Amino acid sequence: MLVTLTTDFGGGSSYVAAMKGALLAVNPAARLVDLSHDLPPQDLVATAYFLADALPWFPSKAIHVVVVDPGVGTDRNLLCAEWREQHVLVPDNGCWTPLVADSDCPVVHRLTERRYWRSEVSATFHGRDILAPAAGHLSLGVAPAQLGPPVTNWQRLELRRATEIAGGVHGEIVIVDHFGNLISNIPARWVTPGMTVKVPGCGAVNLVRSYGDAEPGEIVALIGSSGRLEIAVVNGSAAAQLQLGRGTSVEVRGRAG
Repeated sequence: MLVTLTTDFGGGSSYVAAMKGALLAVNPAARLVDLSHDLPPQDLVATAYFLADALPWFPSKAIHVVVVDPGVGTDRNLLCAEWREQHVLVPDNGCWTPLVADSDCPVVHRLTERRYWRSEVSATFHGRDILAPAAGHLSLGVAPAQLGPPVTNWQRLELRRATEIAGGVHGEIVIVDHFGNLISNIPARWVTPGMTVKVPGCGAVNLVRSYGDAEPGEIVALIGSSGRLEIAVVNGSAAAQLQLGRGTSVEVRGRAG
């Protein structure tokens, strides 16, 4: 059974190894896949975008353990959410909820059955002592309903959305990726050829289909693989060159000419 791990622990962290050990102690045959352990610490917004961009590509029955948990040690709940035939085990802080479309009806259980946890539970490491063992049992065929009772209320994280303005769309940069591309929250459906893209200190930016449609060093705008508008420097870093980051305003205006 495929089980993925996503945390903000850092790639070389012993915390990641401990979680894997706790999970494999329950199911030594589990197939573990690291999605990322380098998410910004305690950053629920970055986690939400990461999950929304990554999890839809996984097959049904995949189990995802997500530990970005600024509320660890408090009375916040731990959840098992069934979403599109996948399972997400996660603290109840809303980071998974942007995955859920208005038409989706996820089935969510609160993790309360201690028989599926480690016998000793640290107040500061629920990822190792509760979520990882629960995922191991789930991968062995334990039904989500056995992990705890169903719940109908959970924390929701509302991401800032692009808005339509007179003659165009206003959004903002929400992710700076490894290449320094500035990825916005403006969806592809609101951007059409011939529109003008503007970012602070840069004026109008050419809208292109792909990086190969411009010269090295040129600042461009395009629809990236996430399905959202992004600002990039061909063969370079837009973040470094433009000195811009998350929260920067982006505007797309109506067709030129």
